[in-house]
Amino acid sequence: MEPSKDELDLVSPTKSNNLNPTSLNDPWTAKFTSASPEWHQHTNKTLLRKIDLHLLPFLILMYLLNFLDRSNLAQARQGTLETDLGMSGTDFNLATSIFFVAYLLMQLPSNMLITRLRPSIYLSSAMALWGAVSACNAASQKFTHLLVVRICLGIVEAPFFPGAVFLMSSWYSRAELTKRMAYFYSGNALANMFGGVIGAGVLGNLEGARGVSGWRWLFIIEGTITVAVAFAAAFVLPDYPNTTRWLSEEERAYASWRLLADINESDDQNSRSVWDGLKLALRDYRLYLFVLLQHLSLLSQTFQYFFPSIVGTLGYGTIETLWLTAPVWFATFLISVCVTWTSSKTGDRSLHIFFLMLLAAVGNAVATGTTKVGARFFAMFLMPMGAVSSYQIILSWVANSFPRPMVKRSAAVAIANMFGNTASIYGSYMYPASAAPQYIPGGSANSVICLLVGLLALFLRYLHKWENKKLEKAEAEEAENPETAAVAASGDRRAAGFRYIY
Repeated sequence: MEPSKDELDLVSPTKSNNLNPTSLNDPWTAKFTSASPEWHQHTNKTLLRKIDLHLLPFLILMYLLNFLDRSNLAQARQGTLETDLGMSGTDFNLATSIFFVAYLLMQLPSNMLITRLRPSIYLSSAMALWGAVSACNAASQKFTHLLVVRICLGIVEAPFFPGAVFLMSSWYSRAELTKRMAYFYSGNALANMFGGVIGAGVLGNLEGARGVSGWRWLFIIEGTITVAVAFAAAFVLPDYPNTTRWLSEEERAYASWRLLADINESDDQNSRSVWDGLKLALRDYRLYLFVLLQHLSLLSQTFQYFFPSIVGTLGYGTIETLWLTAPVWFATFLISVCVTWTSSKTGDRSLHIFFLMLLAAVGNAVATGTTKVGARFFAMFLMPMGAVSSYQIILSWVANSFPRPMVKRSAAVAIANMFGNTASIYGSYMYPASAAPQYIPGGSANSVICLLVGLLALFLRYLHKWENKKLEKAEAEEAENPETAAVAASGDRRAAGFRYIY
């Protein structure tokens, strides 16, 4: 993919006038700071293409399979899963929510560990494990077996998502990250789309094949594919800019320098300990607001774990229902890519989130308030198009709101994702089977939640504006009294020229 003009402009020498030449202790710094804009544009374009080709395709595919292996329970439900395992009442809701208990407990330890390991090996190893565990769902003979497998699946899936977001934030500038996050999180919509297609194909053609139920084949096939992709990912995924083997020495130096040019702070892997990073993150009051924002956003998306069941209330057969989910998620994929492109182009986060969540609120309200098939199916397009698309903007906003040091960013991303995902533990009970076909409790609650997410995004917008004014004032004071600059630099204050994105 071609980098945009905004991305190429990020490394213009005029952008780096505030840089301290000693911030990168290597012989390349003088060359980079004095190079012409044309040289920067050419070098940055070439480097971005290399990074994109090595990083994005496999991360997107890995996330597609990650989400598919956790959500394929919804497709399996359209087969004989519940009958074969003797499930009833809210058993399915429990099987959905228990995954997230284990998933969340492993989030923070995993993301703190990734700063000390090779991400390529760490993430691909986790992928191989979750693929194998997912395939083990097929061996379940009763409900308790399914619960045990779901707990194990949550443990081994935990490292991937926050680890992947952290890895991307170690390679891309803030403007670049927003667009790449859109491509990455598109794996969510694509997983739901392909999940419906694969589910329809497997349940429709392999039911009873070799004496095995269709839903068991579903887990076996998808788990096996995941393990195969994991082995390839270990050889393709990069590590950090300064340790990646497929870049030349100059490219490694430039990859690090351009991030320094973007934020005016180096991404030194060993400058602070893991615990220092955790304490820095916890002392930043904005983290708690972003945790709440991510939590409410994920709560507004819990419908997707029951989406085939929700679409099933339109009155079509099992296989037709799975096919009907595909166009909804394909439309969501297209919208998510478009709005994230505009978010990156305009530098806006909060207004995009607000209007997208307004769209999701309307979708939930219409799906809840009418029994007309056409209106409800249209509303089912609006629900994920708004909620899922806005979430990928939220993800990048979190990552580039806590830029440096590396261990602080890693802790912030993990904490926001960990506590954000607690929404899925209780959110899964918002759609009990007894509430069909309109799911009034869940739909009504989600309409309100969507509005809250939008309003909180606007609040964070004005909060970041206020913080930027404080930074401007502090820089002006330091310019008048240089002696205060040394004292300020010893804390967790942003470097000169940095401004928060809103």
